[in-house]
Amino acid sequence: MPGMDVFALIDEKGMVVEWGSAAEELFGWSAKEAVGRSVADLVRDTAGGGEGRREGASDGAADRASDGAAVLVKPVLRGESVLWHVLGEENPPSSWDATVLKALFTRLPARLHVLDDQLRVVRASTATSTPGDTRTGHQLGKHFTEVYDLEDPEGEAAVARRVLENGEPVVNRLVRGGAAPGSPGRRIHSVSYFRLEDSCGDSLGLVVSEADVTESERTRNRLALLDAIRTHVVPSLMLDTVCRDVVEATVPAFAGTAVVDVAEALVRGEDAPPVPADQDVPLRRVAFQGPIAPHPGGEVRPLSAGTPFSDVLTDLRPRVIQIEEEGSDSAWLAADPARADLIKRSGAHSLIVAPLALHGRALGVVSFYRHGPQDRFEDEDIEIASAICAHAALCIDNAARYMREWVVALTVQRRLLPQHPATQGTVDITHLHLPDPEGGGAWFDVIDLPGARTALIVGELTGQGIIAAITTGLLRTAIHTLAALDLQPDELLARLSDTTVRLATAYAARPSGDPRLSEPLTVGCTIAVYDPVALTFTIARAGLPEPVSILPDGTSAGVSVPLGPLLADTGDAPFPATTVSLPAGSVLALGTAALADEVLASSAPLRPLLNSVGRRPQPDVCADIAEAFAGGEALLLLARTKPLPPERVLTCDLPAELEAAPIARSAVRRQLDVWGVDDETAYTAELIVSELVGNAVRYGAPPLRLRLIHERMLTCEVSDAATSSPHVKHARTVDETGRGLFIIASLAEQWGTRYRTQGKSVWAELPTKASATSS
Repeated sequence: MPGMDVFALIDEKGMVVEWGSAAEELFGWSAKEAVGRSVADLVRDTAGGGEGRREGASDGAADRASDGAAVLVKPVLRGESVLWHVLGEENPPSSWDATVLKALFTRLPARLHVLDDQLRVVRASTATSTPGDTRTGHQLGKHFTEVYDLEDPEGEAAVARRVLENGEPVVNRLVRGGAAPGSPGRRIHSVSYFRLEDSCGDSLGLVVSEADVTESERTRNRLALLDAIRTHVVPSLMLDTVCRDVVEATVPAFAGTAVVDVAEALVRGEDAPPVPADQDVPLRRVAFQGPIAPHPGGEVRPLSAGTPFSDVLTDLRPRVIQIEEEGSDSAWLAADPARADLIKRSGAHSLIVAPLALHGRALGVVSFYRHGPQDRFEDEDIEIASAICAHAALCIDNAARYMREWVVALTVQRRLLPQHPATQGTVDITHLHLPDPEGGGAWFDVIDLPGARTALIVGELTGQGIIAAITTGLLRTAIHTLAALDLQPDELLARLSDTTVRLATAYAARPSGDPRLSEPLTVGCTIAVYDPVALTFTIARAGLPEPVSILPDGTSAGVSVPLGPLLADTGDAPFPATTVSLPAGSVLALGTAALADEVLASSAPLRPLLNSVGRRPQPDVCADIAEAFAGGEALLLLARTKPLPPERVLTCDLPAELEAAPIARSAVRRQLDVWGVDDETAYTAELIVSELVGNAVRYGAPPLRLRLIHERMLTCEVSDAATSSPHVKHARTVDETGRGLFIIASLAEQWGTRYRTQGKSVWAELPTKASATSS
C-alpha cells in the first residue's frame, strides 16, 4: 500500500497471522518466528530486547512500538472474522488526532459507521447507545443496510456504491427507516456518505453518519403543508371549487384519501345548521380524491348516528380513529355498512374526522384516510387537520355567502323570464334558455300588440349575479312600457338605448369596492314584430346575431337585418329596421351572441339541428340543441307563424267627408253581427269607430281606411296620411267638440297611435265576452 509499510495481520485473539518484511526490518523477528505468536509477547520481547530479536533491528523500534505512534491499525474482514492490519505510517497521528477520533466515535450525537469497500461495517460509534446496549458489537461485519433497517435498502446501497466509486459525497440525504418501538410511524433519517481514501486517493471504504430527524421533518412538513393549503385553497365564488382545492392540497401530502361533505343547506343558498347539528342533517358529497370509491359525487345523505362523522358535528372535536378488523375502536363501522365496505376495500388503517364549522354553524365534515404503507395518523396530526379545516371553513363560508347571492340571482332571473308566454293564436313560441352557472343576464319577452301582432324580444347584458338580474328586470320593465306605446322596433330600440344609458350611468357609480366595477354595462337586443294579417316580420337588432328563417319546405337563410350598435353605445348610429315577408308555417329563430358560431351561422355545427325545425316539433329541436351545445349562457327563441284567417279581418276605405262616420258605423254593425259579438260590445265599438273616424276627417288627411280585427281582442283602427299626433283634450261643459279621444279612452281597454312610413293609425281595443271569459 503506497505511503505505508505493511507490518502484520493480527486476528481477534491477538495472534499474528501474517508478518511483513517491514515488520522484520523494524522488530527483528522473521516471519517464521512471529507468525503464530501473540502480538503482546512480541511487543514485550521487543521492548525488553528479547534474545530472538534479529541483529541490526532498529534501535528505536521498541520506543515506537511501545507508544503506538508509528503504526496504524485498520480492521478488515475475512469471511466472518475481523482481522487487524498493522500499517506503518509516514506521518503518524498526533495525540490530538487520536483524541478527536475517539470523541467522534464515543460522544458525537449521531451514529457513525466505517464501512469497508464491500459496504460492511468495520467500526461503529457508541454515542447513541444506551447502557447495556449490545447492538454495536453485533453490527461488525454486517452489510450497512442490515444495520440501518431501511425502507428501500437496495436504493441506499446503490447510493453508497456511487459514492464509493466516484468519491462525490452525499450529504443530509433524507431516508425513511423502520418504525421506532412504540411509535406507529416510520422514522426519518438524515444520512451522509463520505469516501475514505489513502494518500494516493484510492478508495478504502466509506464513513456513514446518520441522525434521526423524524420530529424536525414532521414539523417542517406540517408547516409546508399549511403554507400549501393557504396558497392553494383560496377564497372562491364557487363552493365546489373550494372543496376540490382542499382535497387536491391534502392528497397525498397529508392523507391518502380526502373527502369533503358540506351541509346541503349551503348548496341551496341557505344558512348552515347550528351546532350541535341534528343527527339527520343532510350532507352533500362535494369533493373527493383518493383510492376509496366514494358515493356518487353530489349525492345527499344524512350521517349515520353513532359514528365519528356525526359526532364531530355535535361536539366539534376532531378525532383520530385507528381502524382494526376487530376491536372496540371500529365498532362504529357497523352503524354505516356502506362506508365500512368502502374503507375495507381501500385498505385504510387510520383516519381523522374533522368538522367544518364557523360562528357556531356546522358547515360540514372532512375525512382524511391513510392506507397501506402510509404512517398511521397520530394524535399530533389532529393539530394539522384542525388547521386545514379552519382555513377551509373560512373559504367555504365565503363561497356559501356568494352561493346565497347566486341562488337569489338565478331565482330572480328565472322569475323575470315570462312564466306564461303570450298565447296568440297566430304564432307558436318555444324558447331554449341555458343559464350561466353564476346567473347571467340573458332574457326574452313575448308581448301582445294591438291588431293581433306579437313582439318577440331577445336581450343579453354583461354581468352576473344579483346586479345583472336586477338590471335585466329594469330593462324588461322599460321594454313593456315602451311596447305599450306601439312603437316600431327601430324606435323602440332607440328609446330603450336611452334608458340603458341612464342605467349604465348608475352602474358605473357603484361603490369602489365592487369587484365588478371594471365591467361596463353593455346590452344587446333584437326586436321582431310579427303581423299575422300581412304575414311580415319587422326586425331591428342591436349587437346580437342575425336572425334565421326556416321555411316550411326546410330551406333556411339568414334574415338580412342591418346591425345596429349595442344599447347605451356612445355613438349616434341608428337602429335600422327591416320588414320581411314569410309564408305561413315559417319559423323565425332569434338568439344571443353565444349561439352565433354554434347554431345560427350558415356553417355552424349545430345549424342542421336548427334547420330540422321545419319538420320536427320545436321543443324537440330545442332539447337536441341544448344537449349538443357546449358554450356558456345562451338563449334561443323560435316563433312559427300562422296567418290570421281573412274572415277575422274587415278592411273598409272611407271618404274624407262627414258621411265617413255613418258608413263606418254601418260596416262595423254588419261585421260584428257576422262575428256574433254581443250587443253591448257592438254598441261600444260603433261609438269608438265613429269618434276615430270623426277625428281622422277633422284632423287627418286622405286616404282614410277602417280596419276591424277580431282575435283575442276586438281592435278598431282608423288610418290616415297625416303625421300629426292626436291627444286627449278635456273639453269644457259648454264645448260642443273635443271629447272624441276622451270618450275613446274611457270606453276602450287601451288605445294608441302607430306611425307608419306615411301616415298613422289610431287604434282602440275592446275585450269581447268570449275573450273576457277566457282571460
